Amino acid sequence: MKPFLKLLALFFSLSALAGSAFAADASSLKPPPGEKVAIVMFEDLECPDCARAFPVVHEAADAHHIPVMLYDFPLPKHAWSHKAAVWARFFDTKSKKLGDDFRGFTFKNQQQITRDNLDQYIKKFADDNKVPVPFVPDPDGKLTAKVDADYALGQKVGLEHTPTIFVVSNAGAAAPFVEVVDRAQLSQIIEDMQKKAEAAAPSKPSAAPAKKKKQVAQNQ
Repeated sequence: MKPFLKLLALFFSLSALAGSAFAADASSLKPPPGEKVAIVMFEDLECPDCARAFPVVHEAADAHHIPVMLYDFPLPKHAWSHKAAVWARFFDTKSKKLGDDFRGFTFKNQQQITRDNLDQYIKKFADDNKVPVPFVPDPDGKLTAKVDADYALGQKVGLEHTPTIFVVSNAGAAAPFVEVVDRAQLSQIIEDMQKKAEAAAPSKPSAAPAKKKKQVAQNQ
């Protein structure tokens, strides 16, 4: 092989290794207790692609009867996404549905929202849902801490962009997560993961041996 071609091959090999080194690793993410499969979405409320992904993810989850686990990953370059995430957490304290509805409302109005008028949209959503708006939504900083913890988790997982979507399962070593690159394949990925989770589930012990043992005891 010519020296130039050797260098070119080495370059592509190193590029491939670098790409794999920064691939997101969601192995630490698990479905909620009692669930075998879930969709995990790291989102930024100011991210246009997150706005497009949000309804797709929820429609797929509803169709397959699995939960959606939302994690905040507000990018530093966005002016109002962190504040909006804290408010989403505030509405979560009223109900998970209300928090998700606020996120959907924010995504729907995203193009009109600015750092200066965000409070107006928050008040409109709160008024429409008959929720009093506190002067300070997070007086003790607990909601902000949750947003920041999600962001730290995203960094640990290796996120490089939003949205980053995973389908995760409790299947252990049998492919416990898949990063969704093409959202058109989301339903198929969910179905495949559900099959793997079912296959990995421990089989229930047969009741026959226990019954036989009981009969032997009665005959003694």
